[in-house]
Amino acid sequence: MSIVYMEKDKSFVLQAKEATYILRIRKDKYIEHVYYGNKIEKPVISQMVKDKGRASFNANPDDDGSFSLDTMRAEYPAYGNTDLRVPAYQVQLDNGTRITDLTYDSYEIVKGKDKLKGLPSLTGSEDQVETLYITLVDKLINLKVVLSYSVFKNENVIARSAHFINQGNSNLSILRALSIGIDFDHYDFDMLSLSGSWARERHVVRRGIVHGTQSIESRRGASGHSENPFIALMDKGADENVGEVYGFSLVYSGNFLASVEVDQYDTTRVVMGVNPFDFSWKLEPGEDFITPEVVMVYSNAGIGHMSRTYHRIYRNNLMKSKFKNMERPIVINNWEGTYFDFTEDKIKEIAKQASELGMEMMVLDDGWFGKRDSDNCSLGDWYVHKGKLPNGLHSLVETIKSYGMKFGLWFEPEMVSPDSDLYRAHPDWCLHVPNRHRSLARNQLILDYSREDVREAILKMLTDILSSADISYVKWDMNRNMSEVGSALLEKSRQQETAHRYMLGVYEVMDTITDRFPHVLFESCSGGGGRFDPGILYYMPQNWTSDDTDGVERLKIQHGTSIVYPSCAITAHVSDVPNHQTGRNASMDFRHHVAMSGNFGYELDVTKYNDDEKKYIKEQVALYKSIRKLIQFGDLYRLESPFDGNDSSLIYVSEDKREAVLFLYRVLGIPNTPLRRIKLMGLDPSYNYEIGDETIISGEQLINYGINAPDELLWGDYKSSMILLRAQ
Repeated sequence: MSIVYMEKDKSFVLQAKEATYILRIRKDKYIEHVYYGNKIEKPVISQMVKDKGRASFNANPDDDGSFSLDTMRAEYPAYGNTDLRVPAYQVQLDNGTRITDLTYDSYEIVKGKDKLKGLPSLTGSEDQVETLYITLVDKLINLKVVLSYSVFKNENVIARSAHFINQGNSNLSILRALSIGIDFDHYDFDMLSLSGSWARERHVVRRGIVHGTQSIESRRGASGHSENPFIALMDKGADENVGEVYGFSLVYSGNFLASVEVDQYDTTRVVMGVNPFDFSWKLEPGEDFITPEVVMVYSNAGIGHMSRTYHRIYRNNLMKSKFKNMERPIVINNWEGTYFDFTEDKIKEIAKQASELGMEMMVLDDGWFGKRDSDNCSLGDWYVHKGKLPNGLHSLVETIKSYGMKFGLWFEPEMVSPDSDLYRAHPDWCLHVPNRHRSLARNQLILDYSREDVREAILKMLTDILSSADISYVKWDMNRNMSEVGSALLEKSRQQETAHRYMLGVYEVMDTITDRFPHVLFESCSGGGGRFDPGILYYMPQNWTSDDTDGVERLKIQHGTSIVYPSCAITAHVSDVPNHQTGRNASMDFRHHVAMSGNFGYELDVTKYNDDEKKYIKEQVALYKSIRKLIQFGDLYRLESPFDGNDSSLIYVSEDKREAVLFLYRVLGIPNTPLRRIKLMGLDPSYNYEIGDETIISGEQLINYGINAPDELLWGDYKSSMILLRAQ
C-alpha cells in the first residue's frame, strides 16, 4: 500500500516511488508535518519529532509550556489561533471575526483519485494511486475542511488540495484558501523559480532563502509572463544530477501565490495556491469551495530527475487530450509571414509550398474573421472575413487538404473589441466596474467568463466555426491582463470572486469545446507564454512557448520551460531573419536546431525563399520527422545551461536508451577558444553507441569522459550541431 495509518503513533505514512511523506495527529486535534524526503521503509516516528519550550511570546492553545502551534510543523496552518506565521487559510464569520479552530475529525484512504470538481487536476487509476482524505472540523461554526493527498506509487509525486464545506447555518467568507502548507525543520535551501516578461518568459532564477518571506505571485488575472506557478526548494549544492529537490507546481491559470517563510527558529514554511490578493469567497450554508491542486515532486538526484518526473506525470496523468502521446504535426503559421496583410490566394500559396517541403499543417492566424485588418476591431465577431476569404472557410480548407495538409485556425475567444458587433450588442459582457473607465490593452477588453450567458454565446460561436469546415488544430490566444475587475451579475458581496470565477468559466468552456471536438489538436497561447501552466495543459496539450522566436532567446526560454513542462508541450518555430523581436541574424542551422528541441514548425512566408533554401528546409523537415518521437516523448537531460555562459547543450534519450539525439549550441564565437568536452547523461553504460559518422563509443565513455565539441562549433557566431546516437 502507498498510504498506511499507524495507530500507535497516530501517523500517516505516504510512500511514493522513492519518497516518504509523514504526518501525524497531534493532541488528537492538530495535523503535524513530520517528514518529507528520501524513502524510509520502516520509520520510527517517535524519534522524528522533538518538542522544545520556547520564549513566553509563543502563545499556546492548551496551556502546555512545551507545545506551541507557532513552533509546530503544521500541515495546513490557520490564521490567528496562536500560529503567527503565514497561514494557509483564513475564514471570516458573519460577526466579522476571523478566528477558526479546525481540529482533526476522521480520515479515509481510498484507491484511485477523483477529479477535482470544476478544476483541472491529475488523474490516476486504482492501481496507480491511493488518496488520503483527512477531515478537519470547526464545531463552533460547522465548517468542514477535507485535505486530500494523492500518492502516485510509481512516481515521486503527491498531489494535494483542500475542500471547504459550510455545514452550518450562517454565511462564511473565505479570505484565504491556499492549496498546501508544509513546514521543514531547517532553511538550508536554495529556491528556484521561473521569471521573466513578455518575449522573455521562464528564465531560471536561483537564490538562497533567508529569514523573512520570499515569494512569487501573479495579480494579473492569469498565471502570467513574469512568474510561473512553480517553485522548488533544493539543497545548496544541488544541480542537474545531484541533491535533494522539492518541486511545487500549481495546476491553476489565474492569480496565484507561492510563498516561503523562514521564521525565528530557522524553520521553513511553504504555502501555495490561489492568491489572497483581492480575493474572497462567500460560502453560504451547504456550499463548498475547492482549491486548485499542487503537484509536489521529490527528487533525490537533482533538478533533472525532478523535471523528468514532471514531464511524465503531466503527459500521462494531466493532459486529457487524445494527442498527449501522439506525435505532433509540423506546422507552418502565417503570422510573422504576413501579419494581417493576407488574401485567400496568399494562404493557399504558402500552404502549397509548405506541403511540397513536407510540412503537415497550415495554421491561419489572426485576421480571418469579422472586419479584422488590424488589432483594433472585431474580436468577438467569429464569422468569416469575406473581404479576405470570399469563398468562405470551407473552400479554403478543402483546397489546403488537397495539397495533403491539415488546417488550423487562430482564435482569441476570451476577448472583445469595443469596435465589434458583439460589444455593440452587449457592452455589459466585459469585465468592468460601473461608472469607471474601461482600460484597453491591445485595443481590447476581456469578456466576463463568470457569466453563463457569455460562456454559452462563445461556445455557440466556436462550435459553429469548428463545425463549418474540417479544422484539425486550434490556437487559442489570450492577449491582455485584467484591470477594472468586476462583474455586472455578481452581487456586491461577491465581487472579489470575479477573477477566480472567470478562471473557472474559462476552464468550463475549454472542457466543453475540447470534448465536442476531440479530433482537434488545441494549442494554448497568451501573448506567447503568458499562461503556460498546468491548468491550461490539462485541456490543451501544447503551448505557444513565447512570441519571441529568436533562436538565442529561445535557448533560455525553452531551457526554463523544460524545468517543469514536457517537450511535447513546448512549441518552437523557425522564423525569418532579421528576427522580428530582436533583429538578430542567426544562421539557418542554429534556428532549426533550437526549434527542433520541441514541437517543430515554421513562422514565416516560405514562398519568399529561393530554391537552395527550400531544399535545405525540406531536408530539415524530413530529419525532424525521423527524430520527432524521440524529442517529443524521450527523456530530456539538460547538459549545459544557457544561463551559465555562452554554450548550452541537451540530449533526448529513448526509454530503452538505445537512441538519443544531442544538441550543442554556441552563441558567440570566441577566439582561441578552450577545448569543450561534454559528458552525456541518460545513456546505458553497457551499450556501444554509433555516433553520427559511424564512430563507435561505449556508453561508459560517453557518460564519464563525454565527447569533444565538433569543429563547426569553434568558429563564428550562432553555431550549433545535432548528433544522433544509436546503440549497436
